[in-house]
Amino acid sequence: MSLFSAFAVYFVIWWITQCAVLPFGLRTQDEAGGIVHGTTQSAPHKFRPWRVVLWTSAVSAVVFALWWLVVKEIGFTLGDLARLIGPA
Repeated sequence: MSLFSAFAVYFVIWWITQCAVLPFGLRTQDEAGGIVHGTTQSAPHKFRPWRVVLWTSAVSAVVFALWWLVVKEIGFTLGDLARLIGPA
């Protein structure tokens, strides 16, 4: 696998992980007690994008390492997955 392919896999994992990590630790304006006029109650009180980026990168690195272990070191493929599931 080329370096570009590994980066592409990491990027896809990172993007999916970001959607999962985004609500971690989020306080809404309603929970904080101050709603800014013109926004919804569920809008973030203080959005910290660097915190989201750091958490996403850390979780993605762990998921990517597990993927690398399973695919590259153990040699597990989609064909192996089909044999595990069995005939439909």
